[in-house]
Amino acid sequence: MPKNKRNKTTNKTSSTQRGGDKSKRSVKSSLVNFLRNNSTEPFNYKQMADRLELRSSAEKTALIDALEELLQEGALEEIKRGKYKSLSITQYAEGRVDMTKSGSAYIIIDGVDEDIYISPSKMKGAFQGDTVKVLLYARSKNRRPEGEVVEILQRKKEQFTGILQVHEKFAFLVPDSKKIPVDIFVPISRLNGAKNGEKVLVKVLEWASEGSKSPIGEVIKIFGKPGEHFAEMNAIIAEFDLPEEFPYEVEKEAKAIPEEITEEEIAKRWDFRGTPTFTIDPEDAKDFDDALSVKKTTAGWEIGIHIADVSHYVKENTALDKEALERGTSVYLVDRVIPMLPENLSNNLCSLRPDEDKLCFSVVVTLDENANIKKEWYGRTVIRSLKRFSYEEAQTVLETGEGVYAAELLRLNSLAYKLREKKFAHGAISFESEEVKFILDKNGKPTGVYKKVRKDAHKLIEDFMLLANRKVAEFIFKKDEELHDRPFVYRVHDTPAEEKLANFSRVAARFGHVLNFSTPKSVANSMNKLLAEIEGKPEQNILQNLAIRSMPKAFYTTHKSSHYGLAFDYYTHFTSPIRRFPDVIAHRLLARYLEGKKGMDQDYIESQAKHSSEMEIRAAEAERASIKYKQVEYMLDKIGDVFEGLISGVTDWGIYVEIIENKCEGMVRMSSLDDDYYVLDEAHYIIRGTNSGKMYQLGDIVKVKVIEANLQQRTIDFAFAEEELKSK
Repeated sequence: MPKNKRNKTTNKTSSTQRGGDKSKRSVKSSLVNFLRNNSTEPFNYKQMADRLELRSSAEKTALIDALEELLQEGALEEIKRGKYKSLSITQYAEGRVDMTKSGSAYIIIDGVDEDIYISPSKMKGAFQGDTVKVLLYARSKNRRPEGEVVEILQRKKEQFTGILQVHEKFAFLVPDSKKIPVDIFVPISRLNGAKNGEKVLVKVLEWASEGSKSPIGEVIKIFGKPGEHFAEMNAIIAEFDLPEEFPYEVEKEAKAIPEEITEEEIAKRWDFRGTPTFTIDPEDAKDFDDALSVKKTTAGWEIGIHIADVSHYVKENTALDKEALERGTSVYLVDRVIPMLPENLSNNLCSLRPDEDKLCFSVVVTLDENANIKKEWYGRTVIRSLKRFSYEEAQTVLETGEGVYAAELLRLNSLAYKLREKKFAHGAISFESEEVKFILDKNGKPTGVYKKVRKDAHKLIEDFMLLANRKVAEFIFKKDEELHDRPFVYRVHDTPAEEKLANFSRVAARFGHVLNFSTPKSVANSMNKLLAEIEGKPEQNILQNLAIRSMPKAFYTTHKSSHYGLAFDYYTHFTSPIRRFPDVIAHRLLARYLEGKKGMDQDYIESQAKHSSEMEIRAAEAERASIKYKQVEYMLDKIGDVFEGLISGVTDWGIYVEIIENKCEGMVRMSSLDDDYYVLDEAHYIIRGTNSGKMYQLGDIVKVKVIEANLQQRTIDFAFAEEELKSK
């Protein structure tokens, strides 16, 4: 459901939740805002560091510097040794711009719960994602904080995709992004061969000055005609600054890595080549980064969770390493994968292909019949996968009990069920959102959609990967507790804010579900009960997505904390190093600590963790954009058709409806409802007619007619339909 409110009355927002270490400038800005909001109270250094959640040495040093600067500026008073109180602090702040469609914006400031509203006329030419300095206005009681941009400190990007409009003496780029509120002026001399109506990439040469609304730019790439598959997909790649190919030096390094595994290397490792080992992956996968082995011992079931040893091949500070870090993750668009590593690594050297000796980093656990851990081991191994299962093939074996490695698969599945039971008993939440996949023809056009179904074969792999990730994090944590010099990269998921849980509870109640969020344990129990009850029902997708949105986003950090959703005290990402850089970091650090070496610089690791979190968000946004584009394209030949849908969101500007049959979401615009004057009842998620009392409420099942599918805007327009559904 679209966001309607911006106030973040949440728990304290740590610097790590925002994505890692704060800069010195950011620490001072957060301190100023904190002191301004607590002007009557004195605080010492430790209290301020705690309230601002500054944990790293760099952040604490920045806090000391900020205190000294404020003392010199006369904005702070040291009322007694080490105890400070605010005097008259100039009301400026620094943060990141989050634009709205109207041209106004909210400034997001690290460590501050509420965003600052900026009206369109006070933006000073700032764009989405820019880092800016704002002047804060005096705040009235019960009013949101407001201000104006006084300086643009750093531009987020300078290249934009869109449709070119060419006139006789000038041209404009109409940006694809709805968060870019102005067109970009392009001189005729800067068109570089681009024609009217083409989809292009423009680089800004000169930002808007006082009295000018539009930046000036030049065309640097022509994608083609809007609506064409390759033009639109390549534009999405450019829009999100995704790399299209690997630099020459990176490819050269990757191709120069020898394929032969020497006997000397094998001698350093635990040899699993005689143990039944196999992989289970999607049918079309080529990068197999995990395998499982299983063997009965006197102590129980020895389970090897074998992960491709990417860090053996990708050495620190090489061109290959730097490019992988910069990319952060593989990106999975509808029609292609933009890999983190070159093909020679991802699909060859590191891929655990059958009947080939491969190097791995493994977690080996011995489990009893109830999946209790009796032994554990961490280290480098050599394996030889004897079978490459697709998920469908493995599922058939699990269902029939017949086939190659049937006994091993059935044993693993039995243990996985017990691991799952323990996880949920401990308070984990069973998040499973529906995933829709497209069937594409040779030209990339969607010809059909289908729902991806998760069965036991998928869950089996997931449970053992979760086990490996958890045990590695716990192992490193215990080492750090003993030696105090073992920084690591953790995957952290914070406790959800009470307000967001309350909002979700009200939505669930609309569908007849009563939730109990009185304690952390009851939150998990209620969520799991709800998610089980809605399975297969029309509201499943909406409530699953809203449940996920009610939770904070998980992120990477060196600061030790728990994973709320999984109910793990410590958790990391270790099991997908071919496609996620934090897993490569985890492999490197674990290898160092197993060899008895000291830890790496924590601030350095934190900066890599922060960047990885940012690249993860970028990848998710690009993936969503490609899916939305294909949804719109899929609906192009369905103009005039009527579908049954579920109201998935209500806003001042329209009603979002998700088609039950194919999960495509569109909008009934408020301006199209001409039988009455409708207003939003935000508290109850209702659009209500002022004269008739007619209501459209979140969760209502409605019939909608497809009015328009706009590829350029990636939008679908509906109208409510009274007639019967057409036969499909």
